[in-house]
Parts: sequence; structure tokens; C-alpha cells
Amino acid sequence: MKLFIIFFISILFFVLTVGLTSYNISEGVIQKKVSEASLQTIKQAGQKLDLMYGQYEDLSMQILLDDELKKQLAEMDNVNKGSYDYLQLRQKVGEKLNVYSYSNKTLKALHLFRSNGEAVSSAGGTVSQDLVAGADWFKLIMENNGRAVWLETRPKGFVDSAAGSGAPTFAIGRVLKNTNTNNTQAILLMEINLDTLTKEIDIDMGEDGITAVVTPQLFNVWSNKQDEIAKESSLAIQKEQLADDSSAFLDKTKDTQVVYYKSSKTGWYLLGAMHVKELVKDAKAISNMTWVMAGIAAVIAVLIGFFVARMIGRPVVTLRDLMKEGEQGNLRVRMIVQSRDEIGQLGHSFNQMMEKITQLVQQTNRSAREVLETAGELSDASKKTATSAREIAVATEEIASGASSLAVESERGNELTHHIGIQMKNVVQSNVEMGTSASTVQKSSEQGIEYMSELINKTNATEAMTRSMVEKVDNLKESTRSIVKILDVLGNITKQTNILSLNATIEAARAGAAGKGFMVVADEIRKLADQSRQSIAIVGQIIETIQREIDETVNVLSQAYPIFQEQILSVKEADTIFKEVQTHMGGFIQQLSEVTESISQLDASQNVLSDAMANVSAVAQQSSATSEEVASLSSEQMSISNGLVKLSDKLEELSNSLQDSLSKFQV
Repeated sequence: MKLFIIFFISILFFVLTVGLTSYNISEGVIQKKVSEASLQTIKQAGQKLDLMYGQYEDLSMQILLDDELKKQLAEMDNVNKGSYDYLQLRQKVGEKLNVYSYSNKTLKALHLFRSNGEAVSSAGGTVSQDLVAGADWFKLIMENNGRAVWLETRPKGFVDSAAGSGAPTFAIGRVLKNTNTNNTQAILLMEINLDTLTKEIDIDMGEDGITAVVTPQLFNVWSNKQDEIAKESSLAIQKEQLADDSSAFLDKTKDTQVVYYKSSKTGWYLLGAMHVKELVKDAKAISNMTWVMAGIAAVIAVLIGFFVARMIGRPVVTLRDLMKEGEQGNLRVRMIVQSRDEIGQLGHSFNQMMEKITQLVQQTNRSAREVLETAGELSDASKKTATSAREIAVATEEIASGASSLAVESERGNELTHHIGIQMKNVVQSNVEMGTSASTVQKSSEQGIEYMSELINKTNATEAMTRSMVEKVDNLKESTRSIVKILDVLGNITKQTNILSLNATIEAARAGAAGKGFMVVADEIRKLADQSRQSIAIVGQIIETIQREIDETVNVLSQAYPIFQEQILSVKEADTIFKEVQTHMGGFIQQLSEVTESISQLDASQNVLSDAMANVSAVAQQSSATSEEVASLSSEQMSISNGLVKLSDKLEELSNSLQDSLSKFQV
């Protein structure tokens, strides 16, 4: 049925597509050709009208240049209107106009007027001055000042005619001037019968077609429809659609083809309008033939569809029924092939497919039994492998845990040795500063001994140098102040040394057994610092005594001669003390050098220890990483073993399921 519908729709579609496309193309071509032919006809008719308009303009120019007529009009201006001469001249002018009127039968009347609208003479009718004065057409002629003016149609003419028929006319007007004075002599009005246009325009625009002469304001001068003459055009077109030349356009509002020609004489348009359906009525035969052919094609499509459905559908249905039996598990079904076309080839291929499927099912059945046996063996082996993998994983995890603990402890020892190294550097720096301070103290004590020697020499001098002694005492006073400052520095150094020794003792205590030796050295340094502090205190007291005695010497030097002897003894004692300080400081510096050497040896040992701890930490981390990797591999192996057990179980289930499924086929 689907194949029948496809044949039916395809044939109808192509027939209708070709037919309707041909109809649309031919319709467009016919419309274009008829439009071009109509435009050419309108142009020829318009050019013919231009010739006619030119004849009337030539006639008006002939009247304008008629010397005899101009002379008669000039004489009329010079005589009284009621006199006999005026009447004679008026009669002659009328006879002159009659000559022109009789020479052209299309003229309905010729009129001459004064500039105030007064009728001078007429040929073909009588004129009422009331109908002329103030008329729009009269003003228009006056405004053009001698140029030919074409006036659109008036339903009953421009003025009363002699016959009084009141037939519609169109006209041309000019102003007649005196060539000598350039004064207006008269206004000429030539009324032309509208039938003249009817005779000249012999155009058939078809049924309901319109042919008309319109002004640029779309006012009908002439039309083939008599009831539209001297009225606005009934065509729904705009002024902007009309150009200054001949052309054609489609009025979509009324489905009308419009062609036009603009007169170069009057400025009027000759229009031709025809309904599009009238243009393309000859193409309707193609459309009718298309539908007839579509009906014939539909009948042929039904016959072809029935034949194809009978020829293809019955074997396909048979093959479908056989395939349904095969779907139920009957693999012994075969199709009887009687033809060698595509249907016969399909049946033969079906039989071969069933043979292949039968062989495949048999082979699959044998393979399923073998797979089932193999699955059992694989399941046992995978279970044993999984058990071994679990035991290996547990052992590996224990090794990894121990390696991780070792790595953590080695890292902690590495950090501790690094911290000890930093403290050792601080101790070395403090020891260097302590040595520098001790050297400074030694130099100061040597300088004090020199001062004491100089003081003794000056004390043994004669008493005559007492005044000089006062000055030197003042100098000595300044020197003692310097010594006080030096003692203050030494006191600060001993305090700092004491603090550093305490810090060293604390750090040695933190170091444990490795810092015991350093603790002894730090304790000795602290004792030396205490001794230095005591010595500096004694020296400070002595210096204070010297300063006080110097002050007293300054005040009572003139009375202190007996005391000079005691002062000499005191100075000698001070000298002895300075020498003792120097001796003690020398011992202190020697001991400090020994401490420095010990600290250097300890620093070297600490560096060796740091390198050893770093190596231990690296080895522990590498061991931990290796053990973790082994643990990960063991876990992965255990996971694979478990998966292998599951897969073997699943394979066994699938083998049983496959055997159950194959048992449904009839081979």
C-alpha cells in the first residue's frame, strides 16, 4: 500500500508540477508580450494624436499671423461699437473665422474675445459675455500670454452654441497680439468636437478594458466609456506612477495592466488599461489540459500501483510469514523460489540465511557446552587466585604501614638535626662575639695599666708640679669615665654571655644525650661569665673610688700632700688589680678559644649527623613509596581476582542461559 501511494503521489506531483509551471511561465510570457504590444499600440496612437494636436496649433498660429484679420481687429478698436463701420468690420471678421472653420470639419466653433471677456466674433455659435468673463479657462489663456493652451473637455462646451446642442468639446486657446505694439488684440478659442478623438483612437483593450485621454491631474478629457468623460479617472492609479515618457505598470489593487503615452504637445496622457485575466485568457487552455492530464495520470498510477502491489506484495507477505515462524524458533522453514528477479533473489537469500543460521546455532550449542566447562575451571582458579591476593595484600599493607612510620620518624629526626644545626650556628656566632668582647676587655686593662704607671710616675714627681697635677687629675678624671663606659660594655657583654650560656644549656638539655658535652661547656662558659661579671663589678667599684678620690684631690690638693703617699699605694694596688684582671682575661680568652674549638668539632659532627639523617629520611620515603606502590598493586590484583571470580560466575550463568535459549530452536 505504501509503494502504491508513493507511485500515485509521485506521478500526480510531477504531472501537476510540470503543467502548472508551464501555465505560470506561459501566463507571464503572454502577459509581458501583450503588455509590450499594448504599449506599442498606445505609443502609435499617441503619436498620431500629437500630429492632430500639432495641426490645431498650426491653425491657431495661422490665425494669429493673419495680417488681414489683425488689421480688421485694429480698425475695430478705432471706431465706435454702435456705428455701421464697426458692424461691417465685425461681419468681415466673422466671415474670416468662417473660412477657417469650414476648412476643418472637426472644429465646432471659433471665438474671438476682448481681454475683458467681450465677444468680438464667432464662427459656429453665439457667445454670452457672462459665460466668458471670470472663467478659469479664460484666465489660463491670458496667463500664458500667447502660448497655445489646451483646455480639457467641458460636458456642454465652453460657450453657448448656435445649435444649442451642448455637446462636449475640448479646446485650444491663444492670445492674439499686435506685432507692432505687442498689445493684446483678442483671445482666440478653438472648440474641437470630442468625436475627433473617438475617430483617432481606435484601440480595443478587451472586455472591460479602458482607453482614455487624461490630464496630469487624472481628469478624463476623453474615454471609451461615455459616462466617464469630463470626470476624474476611475482607474486607481497615482500621479506619481505616470512618468514623462511612455511606459507600463501593473495596478495590483485591481489586477490591471496599465500602459500610457504622454503627449509632447498637450501634456495629456493616453491611457490603456486591461484586466490581467483578459491578457492571459489564452493560457487557460494549458491549465485545463494540465488537470486533464493529471486525471489520466492518476488512473495510470492506480493501475501501475495495483500491478506492483500484486507482483511485489504477495511474495513479501509470504516471506514475512516464514520469518515469523523463524522468529518462533523454527529454523527448518524455507521459501519456494519460482522466479529469478529481485523477489526470487530475496527468497534464495532467505533460504541461504536460514541454512547459515541453522549451522550457527548448532556450532553455538557445541561452543556453549565447552564454554560452560571452561567457566567452571576458570571459576575455581580465580577463587584460589583471589585468596592468595588477599593474603599478599594484608602483608603488603603491614609493610607499607611500617615504612610510613619509619619515614615519619626519620623526617622528624631530620627536622631535629636541622634545628640543632641552626642553634649551633647561633652558638658559634655568640662565641665569636664573646671572643671579640674579651679582646676588647684585655686591651682596656692594658690601657688601664699604662695609665696607672703614668700616674705613679707623676705622683713620684716633685710637689712643685702640683698645679700641673691638677690638670692631669682632670685628664685622669676623663679617663676614668672612659673606663666606666668600657666597664658598662663589659658588664653588658657578661650579661649577654650569661644569657647565651643559659640558652645553650636549655638547647643542650633538649638535645638529650647528644647535648650533654655541650651542656658542660655551656656551664663553664656561664661560670666564666659570672667571674667576669664579679671582676668587672670590683673594677667598677675601684673606678668609682678613684673618681671619688680624684674629686677630693681636686678640692683639697693643696692640703693633700700627706695623702699623696697613700694615693701612690692605692694606685699601686689598682695597678696590681689591673694586672690581675689582665691575667684573668688572658685565661678567659684561652678557655674561650678551647670552647670555640670544641664548638667547631661539635658543628662538624652535627653536619655529619644531618647528612646521615637526610639519607635515612630519603631511604625511608623511598621505601614507603615502594611499599605503598606494592600495596596498591596488591589491592588492584585482589580487585582483579574478585572481578575474575565474578566474571567466571557470570560466564557460567551466561553459558547456562545460552544453552536454554538454543534449546528453543528446531534444527
